[in-house]
Amino acid sequence: MNSPYEQEIRYRLLKILSEDSSLTQREMSRRMGISLGKLNYCVTELARKGFLKVHRFKDSSKKTKYVYVLTPRGLEEKARVTLSFLKRKVREYEEIKRQIRELSVEIEGKEGEDIFSEEVLEALDGVS
Repeated sequence: MNSPYEQEIRYRLLKILSEDSSLTQREMSRRMGISLGKLNYCVTELARKGFLKVHRFKDSSKKTKYVYVLTPRGLEEKARVTLSFLKRKVREYEEIKRQIRELSVEIEGKEGEDIFSEEVLEALDGVS
């Protein structure tokens, strides 16, 4: 899981599992907006790498149920992935701010009017 998309999936999956370990894979895939097959692959990989333990048991309604528990390594991985995800989002945010400034200057130059007040641009600078 090295692409930004895959890293985001890992982050979101570890976050979901740390909040509620009794969700079904179908519920997790629905929350994350990914296919059940992709979710199953990710869960299997996390378990294979030792970040997750999968406990299987029979519940009272005669259906097999699973509980997903983050291991200590999994908790460390969640912290690492969360920090990495945050850094990437901050870089994306800074790039968006740069593009907004560039576009506003471009529009001001072509139409001769300021679509963003100085107050808005200062607010963009002040948000970090």
